Amino acid sequence: MAVDYAVIVVYLAGMLAMGWWGMRRAKSKSEFLVAGRRLGPSMYSGTMAAIVLGGASTIGGVGLGYQYGLSGAWMVFTIGLGLLALSIFFSARIARLKVYTVSEMLDLRYGGRAGIISGVVMWAYTLMLAVTSTIAYATIFDVLFDVNRTVAIVLGGTIVVAYSTLGGMWSITLTDMVQFVVKTIGVLLLLLPIAVIKAGGFSEMKAQLPTEYFDPLGIGGETIFTYVLIYTFGMLIGQDIWQRVFTARSDRTARWGGTVAGTYCLVYAIAGAVIGTAAKVMYPDLASADAAFATIVKDELPMGVRGLVLAAALAAVMSTSSGALIACATVANNDIWSRLRGAVVRDGGSGEPHDEVKGNRAFILVMGIAVILIAIALNDVVEALTVAYNLLVGGLLVPILGGLLWRRGTAAGALAAVCVGGVAVIGLMAYYGILANQPIYYGLLSSLAVYVVVSLATPPTDAAVLAAWRERLAGNPARPAFEDGTLAPDPAGAKDVLNRRTG
Repeated sequence: MAVDYAVIVVYLAGMLAMGWWGMRRAKSKSEFLVAGRRLGPSMYSGTMAAIVLGGASTIGGVGLGYQYGLSGAWMVFTIGLGLLALSIFFSARIARLKVYTVSEMLDLRYGGRAGIISGVVMWAYTLMLAVTSTIAYATIFDVLFDVNRTVAIVLGGTIVVAYSTLGGMWSITLTDMVQFVVKTIGVLLLLLPIAVIKAGGFSEMKAQLPTEYFDPLGIGGETIFTYVLIYTFGMLIGQDIWQRVFTARSDRTARWGGTVAGTYCLVYAIAGAVIGTAAKVMYPDLASADAAFATIVKDELPMGVRGLVLAAALAAVMSTSSGALIACATVANNDIWSRLRGAVVRDGGSGEPHDEVKGNRAFILVMGIAVILIAIALNDVVEALTVAYNLLVGGLLVPILGGLLWRRGTAAGALAAVCVGGVAVIGLMAYYGILANQPIYYGLLSSLAVYVVVSLATPPTDAAVLAAWRERLAGNPARPAFEDGTLAPDPAGAKDVLNRRTG
């Protein structure tokens, strides 16, 4: 294992070095939180693919392939579909808003009264996403170094917190690009063909396994539908995903770069399912389907290659963990803490004082420590992640998409949808069980019904707020809005407006 250890140590040292380099570039709030909104197509595509394809997509995707065969690809496949939908239909408009968080978008659209409640929901989602990603370190480091769960979580979590705190989004972007390359080589170019060959090829796999393992819908139509609701729609509204969209340097980059990343996810989904199916042929009696990835890597890959593939798994976990961590800290600072202190400023990322970087860096450190502690204490990660996604989709999907697509939606309707959808999801999970499908079905329906009814029963959104919203969607940040939503009279008045809003 000496060569494998060397590969992993070099990889981890490189992550920390990039964190240090990123720190030298992150000199403003915009640079620290959204990489200065300057990413080109290649870097944007790589980092977007890295953030959505985490430990659940790699280790969990192989596990689903082991359990269900080729139809086990559906979970990761629906993630790719969501990213494609976001990129093609919404990413250009989102990027033009020049905001930092989903809640800021809601404030712009509805007039500044929907943000803090949605911020709490989004914070809970990003926190649990970071926690579940951090827990995945235990599986990988157990294979690598045979260390106990707590040490593995602390080791992996500390590295991610360190480079994320140092350089913010610049560090995360650079490390994600490396992680994207490592995942592509380790999983697609090495593990996939080796697993198929070791299993005797596709003909032997078909001969050894039941026919349902090769049925594209074998996992069940209801399960696939639930995946679409949770993961496809979750991709459309998650702060961790939107924060990457904010890094694009142009509409075209956001649209086409995201489309490339979404297509990559579809390929990755099929690869994971095929690897899991091959593992079922080689190891038909594993105690846990999620052990399939680690088992095939440990037993079937040659020295050196094994280290690279384990680095690929580590890369998958780190990319999601770091992305969720900076999203969690951004929401905690900008949408909750700043609002509670009455210091919300939305200026599109220009002219921020340097100490805002220090404040956001402190929040990443604090949230990172909290994530590590919760990860150590938490046992059932599947239930925790399900709660987070159910709250996200049940509470925020309707007001976010409604704000983007329906002019008649109002702030009262949005707040009612967030509250009713969130409460309905929690109550239904308590009644049916956390892993049941009914909570997300009925939660979404109740959120939609309340949003439409309350919006139609309340006065339309103020014309000045909608005018400011259309200006931002058109990509005209030179005309910022006052707190009541009214616009500066002309671009020449922009500086005076900013002075009034920043004091």
